[in-house]
Amino acid sequence: MNMGDKIKSRRKQLKITADQLGDMIGKNRATIYRYEKNEIEDMPYTIVTKLSKALNLSPSYLMGWDEKEDFQAVSEYDYIPTPVSAGEPITIDGISEKDTITIPDELLGRYAGDNEIFIMRVNGDSMNKVIPHKSLIAVKPINIADLDNNDIIVYSNGYSFSVKRFYRDGERLIFRPESYDTSFTDYIVSEAYDDLRLHGKVVTYIVNLD
Repeated sequence: MNMGDKIKSRRKQLKITADQLGDMIGKNRATIYRYEKNEIEDMPYTIVTKLSKALNLSPSYLMGWDEKEDFQAVSEYDYIPTPVSAGEPITIDGISEKDTITIPDELLGRYAGDNEIFIMRVNGDSMNKVIPHKSLIAVKPINIADLDNNDIIVYSNGYSFSVKRFYRDGERLIFRPESYDTSFTDYIVSEAYDDLRLHGKVVTYIVNLD
């Protein structure tokens, strides 16, 4: 395949439009179509590197220096831009605001491409034995009856959102921290669960090392 065919094939594979790819590299749709038709000779390497980043392909593959498709399969997920508390529950403006985020499939494993999965960022240290501050978490909606003790979940009581270990003790629901800081304590609900909402089970997390 020539460079144009590689660009078009990968764009289709990632299910992004020419407009979207253009926005990603600072070009318009017409220019993207010209790239895909191989109508532009001597493409600047700065554009090649932008295309390779947007398409998750190596520049050497696009340029034809390496015939191996050096890329990771990726999928797009809903992203909740407001961080979920891993400290004391904090009040936020609901969980309805969404963006999108693209993550390599190998990081999500068997959940890769699952359109129910949404991504949030953890804020705080009450789960830092397991999930460090600023980590991304992948959350899958699940019924509370299907939860097992020791699952990590995202829940809210009113508009206070948090991530904790889940335990059921008779009629009591226990949300337990797992922190090196012993000042964090269990949050226990033992009455009617009118304001309690389970948003999902944390199925994996991605640590930010910055």
